[in-house]
Amino acid sequence: MSAGLALAHEVQGSGPPLVILHGLLGSARNWQGVARELAGRYRVVRVDLRNHGHSPHAARMDYAALAADVATLLATLALTEVTLLGHSMGGKTAMALALTEPARVARLVVVDIAPVAYADQHTPIIDALLALPLGAIRRRQEADTLLQAAIPDAAVRLFVLQNLVLEATGARWRLNLPALKNGMAALSGGLPVAVTARFAGASCFIRGEHSTRVLPAHAGLIRAHFPHSSVHTVAAAGHWPHTQAPREFTRVLTDCLFV
Repeated sequence: MSAGLALAHEVQGSGPPLVILHGLLGSARNWQGVARELAGRYRVVRVDLRNHGHSPHAARMDYAALAADVATLLATLALTEVTLLGHSMGGKTAMALALTEPARVARLVVVDIAPVAYADQHTPIIDALLALPLGAIRRRQEADTLLQAAIPDAAVRLFVLQNLVLEATGARWRLNLPALKNGMAALSGGLPVAVTARFAGASCFIRGEHSTRVLPAHAGLIRAHFPHSSVHTVAAAGHWPHTQAPREFTRVLTDCLFV
């Protein structure tokens, strides 16, 4: 695996290492609450993946590159046998790393994603963000109003607007939106691993009850790559169970981590 980018990250707590990887259009800050819950028993490392948050920008945006970045971070921090927790895009990154560098990973937790290809649902959102007149925006509410037609879900607008930086001369995105758009085919696709790739460690897949990202039809492929896996459901949650049902998510996550 080639050397990756030097990723921005935050560390808290003490104990065995647990590394958290956020989803597309997210950042490490999305996982502050979960990190606080776990910091009493783990050394929690929250990561900004490439082209997100405070991490470097790069043209390449695929799971091999994302996994290489995380592997570089683990080597830099001298972390071995980590518990790797990833949500959505971060979950696929975690799976890719566990399948290609299994010696680095002791346990895997994947939140609301399966090792399968999905229809691209994000390009229209990215196009809407790219179309914003950033130089004219002085307040977050102005951006929210401009996005309402293209992104009618207020929760999604709130989520993506966490990436908007307001400055005296206008606004800018922390996200590398062109790279994300160009990489969407790879990000929506399956994992860049052999069909025979296996991760022998304990693997916990956590899905939202109302999400369609992890379905019974995916069980065979999950078990093929992750033979020691289990699937758990967070009630009354969709694709973001850690924010939509935080107490239930923490309960399910605790069951996965401390069995």
